[in-house]
Amino acid sequence: MNGRWATYCAATFLLLSMTQTSVSPTVEDDVRCLRELKQSLGDPDGHLAWNFSNTTIGFVCNFAGVGCWNPQENRILSLSLPSMSLTGSIPSALQFCSGVNTLDLSDNSLTGPIPPDLCEWIPYLVKLDLSGNRLTGSIPPELSNCSFLNSLDLSSNSLSGPIPASLSGLERLRTLDLSNNHLSGAIPASLADSFPSSSFDSNEGLCGHPVSSHCGSRSHTGLIIIIAAGVFGAVASLGLAYFGWRCYFSSEQKKSGDAISGEEGRLWAVRLRASHNRLVPVSLFQKPIVKVKLADLLTATRDFHRDYIIIAGNERVGTAFKAVLPDGSALAVKRLHGCSLGEKQFRSEMGRISQLRHPNLVPLLGFCVVEDERFLVYKYMPDGALCSILRSPTGNLKWPARLRIGVGASHGLAWLHHGFPTPFLHQTISSSAILLDEDWEARITDFGLPKLVSSLPADAGVARSAGASPFLNGDFGEFGYIPPEFASNPIPTTKGDVYAFGVVLLELVTGQKPTEISADLAGEGFKGSLVDWINQLAAAGQLPESIDRSISGEESDGEILQFLRIAVTCVANRPKDRPSMYRVYQSLKSLGDKYNSSEQFEEFPLIYGKDDSDSL
Repeated sequence: MNGRWATYCAATFLLLSMTQTSVSPTVEDDVRCLRELKQSLGDPDGHLAWNFSNTTIGFVCNFAGVGCWNPQENRILSLSLPSMSLTGSIPSALQFCSGVNTLDLSDNSLTGPIPPDLCEWIPYLVKLDLSGNRLTGSIPPELSNCSFLNSLDLSSNSLSGPIPASLSGLERLRTLDLSNNHLSGAIPASLADSFPSSSFDSNEGLCGHPVSSHCGSRSHTGLIIIIAAGVFGAVASLGLAYFGWRCYFSSEQKKSGDAISGEEGRLWAVRLRASHNRLVPVSLFQKPIVKVKLADLLTATRDFHRDYIIIAGNERVGTAFKAVLPDGSALAVKRLHGCSLGEKQFRSEMGRISQLRHPNLVPLLGFCVVEDERFLVYKYMPDGALCSILRSPTGNLKWPARLRIGVGASHGLAWLHHGFPTPFLHQTISSSAILLDEDWEARITDFGLPKLVSSLPADAGVARSAGASPFLNGDFGEFGYIPPEFASNPIPTTKGDVYAFGVVLLELVTGQKPTEISADLAGEGFKGSLVDWINQLAAAGQLPESIDRSISGEESDGEILQFLRIAVTCVANRPKDRPSMYRVYQSLKSLGDKYNSSEQFEEFPLIYGKDDSDSL
């Protein structure tokens, strides 16, 4: 784990250095990537009708299959070129598209091997889909270097050889499909425990769980023991006893193996189960009636099994698990990814964050330090993350509830910005970081994490200036919420938080995802983000068309439109054109006074930095 983290940090620092010194080389590289990709691939149906004679800003963002970070820059975010009858091999020109996080070349006629350097070319891949081609050779073990990979689909090719054990190191992998190939050998145990048999189907040479019960010929141990029993009775008795013990031990190993396959089938949970670690206490900020130990959290989560993973904030910062203790109390336990602080510093930072208590923040109850692992313990929010509710096919969130959520969340973030002489920057606001309690009150989680989760660990060999944020280059911001200025000046600010919160407001009023829009609303040809779509409608005077159909047509349509205009101001392209969170909260509160009572907020005044020149 430490090796992968160091590699990631080095890549992050290199990216930051390139970004700070010059932006234009990156833009030129992206254009070069597309130009050489078009030259190297066969395109019999003429799908890649990319015209490079147009050199206006952002011209490549209009190319078929190309998605950009910002339509006003030639910085490529995704390449989606499925079902285009493309021929040739996977082009090395991809090395010039280093910022791409989605690569989809599925259902074409590509041949040759998967380049071992692919993850060096495109280190920030989140989705890789090469399915439905004619690729040959083995699966490169180097794919494990794509440490951000969430989805890997190599199905329906002619790949051969074993499945690399190194793929078990892809800790963020959620979807894996290697079916319909010519793979052989044993399936790595952690992959077998983490993914269904359909991920490995139609590979006649594969063996072991979950596609078969065993690999190789069956053991003849039983026969040997029977023969030996007839000759050496006493020895046979000992052998049978030993055999019984081995069966029991193997069964226990399988149970524990199933249990520790949580998150992504990694080995860190194995270390936690050691007897000396199980007794480590959980430090709680308020004195509990019963003391809680790590062993209690392990039991409550089945050794942090993946079945207990919940959405509670940014998964790139940490993975959250639901834990129900024997007394019935429910907790959310977040395992941080890559905390480089020493134990003393970490405990000091915990003391600081524990003071941040507000009706619209998720209560941080305590923490646990075990070897190099760091866990945060929060109160469990039973109604889950806002993103899950908005995307639920059975959900029908009425307008008053949406407005109430917007008002509550805005007050929580405004208090972080304006309740202290020095603002607390959140830096990872999204609809997954806004949770709902049992009363459907909005609660913000992941606050105060910038100093905990570092993109530059102490042993990376690079000095960090005093007070510099480890979120400096926006690595932990979620796609769709990163403000456009981060492309050239990735310094976290309150206005960056305002932009991300504006995207959340747009989600509330439109019901759409931040990175993609339903084709029936934006049309088949639209490839932009939620902000791009809203800006397009605003320019055409059609902003009301963006309102979620499940809430449009009600008596509160005028109120919804005012809410939408506040959101649009928050996502203004220039930071100076965005309001402060104080202004956002005041504007939303004036809309929601008839749904909310503000008396509960009187003890949480917003007194710092509120008298700025921003206005809605």
